[in-house]
Amino acid sequence: MSSIRDTIQKAVSTVTSSAKIADLQSDIQEPKSGQALTTDHGVKVSDTDNWLKVTNGRDNGPSLLEDQIGREKIHRFDHERIPERVVHARGAGAHGYFKVYDDRASKYTYAPVLTDSSRSTPVFIRFSTVQGSRGSADTVRDVRGFAIKFFTDEGNWDLVGNDIPVFFIQDAIKFPDLVHAVKPEPHNEVPQGQTAHNNFWDFSGLQPETAHMIMWVMSDRGVPRSFRMMQGFGVNTYTLLNAQGERHFVKFHWIPELGVHSLMWDEALKIAGQDPDFHRKDLNEAIENGAYPKWKLAIQTLPESREHEFEFDILDATKVWPQELVPLEEIGELVLNRVVDEFFTETEQVAFCTSHIVPGIGFSDDPLLQGRNFSYFDTQISRLGVNWEELPINRPVCPVLNHNRDGKSRHRIVQSSVNYWPNRKDIGRPVKPEEGGYAEFAQRVEGIKKRVRGEKFQEHYSQAQLFYNSLAPYEKSHLINAISFELSHCDDPAVYKSYTTVLSNIDFELAKTIAIKVDGVLPEKPGRPNHGHTSKGLSQLEYASKEPTIVSRRIAILIADGFNAVELQAVRAILTSAKAVCYIIGPRRNKIHPSEAQDIGEGVTADHHFEGQRSTLFDAIYIPSGEKHIKELANNGRAVHWVREAFGHCKPIGAIGEGVDFLRDVVRLPDVELFAPPRGSDEVVSSYGVVTTGRYSVSSAARDTLKITQDSKGFAANFAYQISQHRCYQREMDGLVEKVAF
Repeated sequence: MSSIRDTIQKAVSTVTSSAKIADLQSDIQEPKSGQALTTDHGVKVSDTDNWLKVTNGRDNGPSLLEDQIGREKIHRFDHERIPERVVHARGAGAHGYFKVYDDRASKYTYAPVLTDSSRSTPVFIRFSTVQGSRGSADTVRDVRGFAIKFFTDEGNWDLVGNDIPVFFIQDAIKFPDLVHAVKPEPHNEVPQGQTAHNNFWDFSGLQPETAHMIMWVMSDRGVPRSFRMMQGFGVNTYTLLNAQGERHFVKFHWIPELGVHSLMWDEALKIAGQDPDFHRKDLNEAIENGAYPKWKLAIQTLPESREHEFEFDILDATKVWPQELVPLEEIGELVLNRVVDEFFTETEQVAFCTSHIVPGIGFSDDPLLQGRNFSYFDTQISRLGVNWEELPINRPVCPVLNHNRDGKSRHRIVQSSVNYWPNRKDIGRPVKPEEGGYAEFAQRVEGIKKRVRGEKFQEHYSQAQLFYNSLAPYEKSHLINAISFELSHCDDPAVYKSYTTVLSNIDFELAKTIAIKVDGVLPEKPGRPNHGHTSKGLSQLEYASKEPTIVSRRIAILIADGFNAVELQAVRAILTSAKAVCYIIGPRRNKIHPSEAQDIGEGVTADHHFEGQRSTLFDAIYIPSGEKHIKELANNGRAVHWVREAFGHCKPIGAIGEGVDFLRDVVRLPDVELFAPPRGSDEVVSSYGVVTTGRYSVSSAARDTLKITQDSKGFAANFAYQISQHRCYQREMDGLVEKVAF
């Protein structure tokens, strides 16, 4: 296949040759198989996978700045694109605050931002996708950036993380290779915003340390329902230093108040075309409606004495710390309560650095973090200039004084005759640690200089198995379908056959199932046995809200002329009282008139017409009663598709009276039990997330107190409970979804 493509490309280039094409030939380099790798100054490179670091032959020490090969590789990578970010180009931001509950973390750190409950620390957060450009869609399958800038009284602290706790690589020197592989292929700049192509899976198959991260990205985590409904992680291992001079290793976790929820893959694909700004609009909509996004900050901590007691290296960014071994401790809450005033000057110009920490917080010898500390700072200089920290969105709220001067885009004007230290005026003097100056932990370091990774860094499959084993059945099904989708877009057999071999090291049945789907290599036996262990906190099911809630859930109410207005108003009022957001969808964006028997004015104005929005953009659908209105819906193919599609995406559906007939006779939902008793009954039937009843009157509404529980009796309360569960995945597992065309 590739040889045919090359022949066609050469033929086309010959036909389209011109003086300019000829002029470019002297600058064209065509790499050959087996050609040696060199630096920019021509020196052959013996190892491009490991940063030069101190080691005792068993454990990693700090990475060394003298590594010119590593620095050149990262430095050149950081400056590849301007002004758009190389990765995380597409983002959305918001302002908010962070507060700790009390001083419970003081046993680990003296950083006031983590210990002083009287403080409310301002924050700016930027969510992002990784692979795509600024113009790509929000809902592509990708990692999501979760970067927070804390404006503390001691200086800015940037916690730059993702919505997944692990990463693709262990050593920062592999960043350029990873990002080159994940980005659109260089010969045609395709595909944009996704990893379904040869180069990404070629790299992943040949770099087995990616195995664990692949499981996470190909799971439902790769297509979050909302920025507000995804976890955040610091990814790297940092350190905390307490007042007694004791150091702990730490992992940071953000747990969303609304639970962890995802889109269906078919839904994500459609939204990418229907509303590519879905996530950024969702964030603003929630804040502007007072449904402020909230997360709890939890930490995992380990004293230095426990660093080496695990079968994995705690400094390996491709590994999690299982919660059974290192429990989570919740210490504070993050709230977002203000949208940006101008996207460019805030969201686009905000810049984060992993190396921005405050006293009481420090770094570990995590080799990925060590390289990020160099790379992020270097990148911001490339994008925004050396004075990027003077931009309004980036500058600290505490006093800033130093002897840095001049440079591109300098804003600060310093009225002083000295710009050095020491000076005769005692200006800009260093601050002792006991007076608030930053103090590095006095870490003992010994070893030899060598490009190597520790012994425990060599194992890549155990935690990939742990993640897969911990998923719910429907989550496993989604993961299998995701990998199958991605590999089916790879047209080089060497790529998809190679990766199915890798999968056999994670789970034999997983590998076999995917191999059959994509014409991969059918394993005769497991590459290595699945250990069968599971762990807490890996399945999204474990993060359901403690109290069922429908706050900020988008509910589409489908109507046409002749709907039951009294019923609609009652149900909508109850759902809105629980802070759901209801939208009227009709045949036109104008007045929709109620049943002639109801004298309640001119009717309601639709927010959208059936062709203006799609079911994919809502969390649930409600269909009120009304004979005339149902006849019109039944004759509208798009309205019928709305409901079938919502059913196929496992979303809650509610219907009353003639609306139930619409579901039974027109939409024809398979194997779902619908309301059947006499039409005058307000008995509620709930089946596979579909809630139906015969009537809903003022008296029904009066009895229908909105207490969202599984045993709710009223229609609105029962419907709200189904919405609070996000989706009814049992439809999928029982084969109902396959029976509906959507």
